[in-house]
Amino acid sequence: MMDRFISYTIKGTPMWGATDGKDIVDLSPLMTQFPTLRDVFQLNAQNEALELAEKCEISRELTGTVLDIPIPNPGKIICVGVNFPARNEEYKDGQEAPPNMSLFVRFPSSFTGHNSPLIRPKASHQLDYEGEIAIVIGKGGRHISQRESLDHIAALTICNEGTIRDWVRHAKFNVTQGKNFDKSGAMGPWLVPFSNPQQVENADIITRVNGEIRQQDNTTRMLFPIRKQIEYISTFTTLEPGDIIVTGTPTGAGARLDPPQFLKPGDNIEVEVSGVGTLINGVEDEQ
Repeated sequence: MMDRFISYTIKGTPMWGATDGKDIVDLSPLMTQFPTLRDVFQLNAQNEALELAEKCEISRELTGTVLDIPIPNPGKIICVGVNFPARNEEYKDGQEAPPNMSLFVRFPSSFTGHNSPLIRPKASHQLDYEGEIAIVIGKGGRHISQRESLDHIAALTICNEGTIRDWVRHAKFNVTQGKNFDKSGAMGPWLVPFSNPQQVENADIITRVNGEIRQQDNTTRMLFPIRKQIEYISTFTTLEPGDIIVTGTPTGAGARLDPPQFLKPGDNIEVEVSGVGTLINGVEDEQ
């Protein structure tokens, strides 16, 4: 069943389509009024696209296709920091969980797609992993209530919110530079349409490095649940279709291990989110 959306590149041409996790139906040549998946969500054409996919023949196999981040041109990527109890304790500063969430933004160029390598930059070898569930906004708005917040979600994807640890400490109050090295993080492999609150309110998040479980938690334990995130963020900015909220990572990042274990070329990182899938990436050095 073609029930997920995917963005990819064929012979240098960006495309989008539907997938069942094994095969792909090319939809962008058939729905040229929607250049990207962001355009599909802006006009709420998801159901139309999936219905068309079921009527079409398979275009290609997923294996061997170069995948892009699912929304190639999001208007905003807003990330939530320190959103699990054990993550707050990792800081060992004696402070209780904060009353408001920590937020920062990332640029699309800081992400790569499923099965593409994370890039360890020349400037630092402290590349770290952070497995998270990400939501894609389908219906925009300001001052969205928690009660209505889930109505604004169109789809879910997975994020490895890769971080250059020493660069997030370059300044007193900002982490922007350590969060935005080119291709230091990943997103994908696809978009799963949102239909049930349990998809975000009771989802398991597991991160494995070379097969070893490093992070494991459930969204029920978030300090700031996704309903609250949408309410809070929409208080100060208008959320628009195609915007992405990366919702927070569990404890167990490499920087917090004793001794710290940062990612290196040849490593394999898997981020699994129940009901969504598994995002897989290797690591290469910047050339």
